[in-house]
Amino acid sequence: MKALIITGKYVTDCEYTYALYRLQEEGYEVDVATIKGEPCLGILGEKVVPTMSIPNDPNPPKITIMGKTKFKDWKILIIPGGAKAMEYLRQDRDVLDAIFYLHAKGVTVGSICHGAQLLISAGLVKDRKISGYYSIKDDITNAGGVFVDAPFVTDGRIITSPHYRHLGQWMREVLRVAREV
Repeated sequence: MKALIITGKYVTDCEYTYALYRLQEEGYEVDVATIKGEPCLGILGEKVVPTMSIPNDPNPPKITIMGKTKFKDWKILIIPGGAKAMEYLRQDRDVLDAIFYLHAKGVTVGSICHGAQLLISAGLVKDRKISGYYSIKDDITNAGGVFVDAPFVTDGRIITSPHYRHLGQWMREVLRVAREV
């Protein structure tokens, strides 16, 4: 079983590391993708060491997230939050295309906190119940979603959560949904 975490500089450290370790604990082989495959730091200094890249230039590295063979294998996509991280990532068309494509291919998507901003920019929020950090409630609503303030919200194969204090419940639900798909 394989999972993918898409993240970037200034990610909320615990949202990244908890998801990573929880997936590994469940037996998932976890790929971590950043723009250009560059290592980065979370907001508290946790080092993110990617295993692959998201291309955003005409000459991407050899192993990329858009490689067809990789897409077939992932069962879960995790989008950890961090307001600054999401602001950088949502400006990259390759990131948004990858999220949209993975969801369309049946991958279970788990998003927490400001990660919902990537769901918005990838066009996956309209007519869905979505949770996210309270400060992006208007963004979710303006994108056509229904904001729900709950520890986690499941709408099809998208599981969202507003805050890291709900990490345990959220990841349990992500794993449950992925098992059932």
